Amino acid sequence: MREQSTDILIIGSGIGGACMAAGLSTSGASVVILERGEQLPHTPHARNTRSIFVEEHYRPKEMWRDAAGKEFNPGNYYYVGGNSKFFGAVMLRYRERDFEALEHADGVSPAWPIHYQDLESWYCAAERLFQVRGALGQDPTEPAHSAPYPHPPVPDEPAIASARERLRKVGLHPFSLPLAIDIDQWLSHAKTPWDAYPDTRTGKFDAETAALAVALREPSVSLVTGAMVQRLILESDGRRIAGAEYVKNGERFVIRANIVVLSAGAINSAAILLRSATERHPGGLANRSGVVGRHFMNHNATAMLTVDPRKRNDSVYQKTIGLNDFYFDDGRGGPPLGNVQLLGRISAPVLKANLRWAPDFVLERLARHSVDWYLMSEDLPDPESQVRVDGKSIVLAWKRTNMTAHRGLIRRMKEVFRAAGYPIVLARAFDKRTPSHQCGTIRFGRDPAASALDPFCRAHDHPNLFVVDASFMPSSAAVNPSLTVAAQALRVADYIQTTRFAA
Repeated sequence: MREQSTDILIIGSGIGGACMAAGLSTSGASVVILERGEQLPHTPHARNTRSIFVEEHYRPKEMWRDAAGKEFNPGNYYYVGGNSKFFGAVMLRYRERDFEALEHADGVSPAWPIHYQDLESWYCAAERLFQVRGALGQDPTEPAHSAPYPHPPVPDEPAIASARERLRKVGLHPFSLPLAIDIDQWLSHAKTPWDAYPDTRTGKFDAETAALAVALREPSVSLVTGAMVQRLILESDGRRIAGAEYVKNGERFVIRANIVVLSAGAINSAAILLRSATERHPGGLANRSGVVGRHFMNHNATAMLTVDPRKRNDSVYQKTIGLNDFYFDDGRGGPPLGNVQLLGRISAPVLKANLRWAPDFVLERLARHSVDWYLMSEDLPDPESQVRVDGKSIVLAWKRTNMTAHRGLIRRMKEVFRAAGYPIVLARAFDKRTPSHQCGTIRFGRDPAASALDPFCRAHDHPNLFVVDASFMPSSAAVNPSLTVAAQALRVADYIQTTRFAA
């Protein structure tokens, strides 16, 4: 077994790990990033709708099991940049009230151990890092910004501008989604949407092209790909993390580090901690509280197609509008429902992937006349919704919560869209094969008996271990978590530097 060493080890190159690397790149410390995947190659598959959605060219080759023991192929991607390589590039801030306890129809979303203001300046820094395009003053739930977006919003295409006006006329407040995309560069390679399309460095600002690119400018930062981390290793005192064991090209390595940052994603970070169990820590590392792997959340999500047979939607990318009119209430004095935003343009091949029985000509006609939306409601934390490991296999026992709110959002939006002149409204829920913002499995908090991490994502049980990805979140809110993960990662990186942390 070969041994290596570094000052700081980061496991995972998704948004959390890449932003940690960017934030630590000027610290003077040596930083090694381990990524189990390789860089996405630039091939024709990357803009081929059939390759992506029908042939599933990019899906991982692994299988997980659900609570009943049934195998399924997860939609978690393993490439440099992680799942962000396929994300919709939406960089929304959590609302100020998302950091407070918030009552929903089916329970309470818990308060965070930090407040919105603790992250506000880091939200600004993350928006600069990801070169976010957006506009203030359109969304009534928009939290306070101390700086404007770095760039103006991505423009609506004509069919989408018409949809925006229809929604305004029925009393809603459509706003320009904040997006990490250079639309001109993206379209110069091919006229496709970007949502769910892999970014082979052609216009999205994702974990690789934004944060990791900044980090790797420094010679003290290095990236190792194809490195599958098996477990973390403890020092003899049972508290400090000595490093990690990983496999690359069939060879086993141990890398030792003064500080270890786990950023493998809400499911795989939890699995690594659980697999690292020792005699002294039989429940896994960082797990004195018993919360590791528990409180798994995944947004309740539905695709909604609004169809007007009289109007043709000739847009290419489509995804420029969001709605938060029902974010904190249902518009009639009831509890929160959630967020609505445009999907990337849905084409006939995308529909075919989900409706294989339907004739192609029907799907083509449907796609020509539909505007396509993503409805998202908060999934509340439940300790029995959890990630487990069984040998080398991952078991994901997800228990959906707060479906009263999600069903209410579907009903409310059907009413709104019909009032806006769309006589046909179709809805289909996303299944467990589609990650919809997985989070919550290694929650942070002030009480070591009820959380695994402190407010700076440092493990209560291990003074030199940080976990910085969406697993730290104690609630899922109802907007995309990417920007919040990025902001917290930059905050934690600054904490490590400014306190000259040497655990």
